[in-house]
Amino acid sequence: MTSLLRLDNIHKSFGETSVLSGISMDVSHGEVVALIGASGSGKSTLLRCINLLEQIDDGQIWLSGDDITDPRANPDAIRARIGVVFQQFNLFPHLSVLHNITLSLIQVKKMKKSAARDHAHQLLAHVGLGDKANWYPDRLSGGQQQRVALARAIACKPEVLLLDEITSALDPELVDEVLELVRTLKEEGTTIIMATHEMAFARDVADRVFFISGGVIAEGGPAVDVLQNPQDARTQAFLQRFRGQ
Repeated sequence: MTSLLRLDNIHKSFGETSVLSGISMDVSHGEVVALIGASGSGKSTLLRCINLLEQIDDGQIWLSGDDITDPRANPDAIRARIGVVFQQFNLFPHLSVLHNITLSLIQVKKMKKSAARDHAHQLLAHVGLGDKANWYPDRLSGGQQQRVALARAIACKPEVLLLDEITSALDPELVDEVLELVRTLKEEGTTIIMATHEMAFARDVADRVFFISGGVIAEGGPAVDVLQNPQDARTQAFLQRFRGQ
C-alpha cells in the first residue's frame, strides 16, 4: 500500500481552547482507519480539518501528494475529492432520494443528467434502496437515510471517505444495516477514516485504530492490538467503559 493521505503535526484551536495539538498520521490506499476517543477529544474536528471545513492553525495535509492546506489550494476542488458523511444525515429534505444523489454529480462532476440518474440508480440498488429513488427523506428510516447519505458520498468516487460517528443518531436496531454497508465499501477497496464508538466493528473492520485523547494520539496501531491489548493507561481506561468494568 502507498500513502494516500498524510497529516503532519496538525494543530487547531478555537479561541483559547486547543482541540488538536500535533496530530500526525499516514493513511494508505484502501486502508480503513478508525478514530476512537471520548466526546470532545478532537475526532470530529480532525475530520473537518481534513475536509477543509475547518482551517488548521499549523501543520500540513497532503492528499495524493497535493498539499491541500496550501493557501492557494481551491477548497471546493479539494472537497470534491473527499466524501464525507456526518452524524446527522444532512439530506436535502425538499429533494427526492434520487435528486439528493444526482445533485453533486451534475453540479460538481458536470455529468449529464441522464448519466447521473443512471449512476444514482445503480448506487441506490447497491445500498439496497433501489425502490426508494422517488421517495423523500422524511419517508425513510434513519438507517435508510444514512445509507442514502453514504451513496451520495461515494457517488463522485472520492479518494477518501470520512465517516463521522455515522451510527450515533440511529436507533440500535438500525446500526447494523449501516455498518454492513461500510464493511462492503471496505471490501471494495474504499479508503475510509471513521470516527466511531462501535468498538467491535472497529476491531473487525479497521486496519488501524488511533485513540485520541486531549487532542493528541495517545496510542495507535493494528486494530486488534489497540482494542484488545492497549498499552497506554488512557486507552485502557477508555476501553474499560465499553467492557462494563
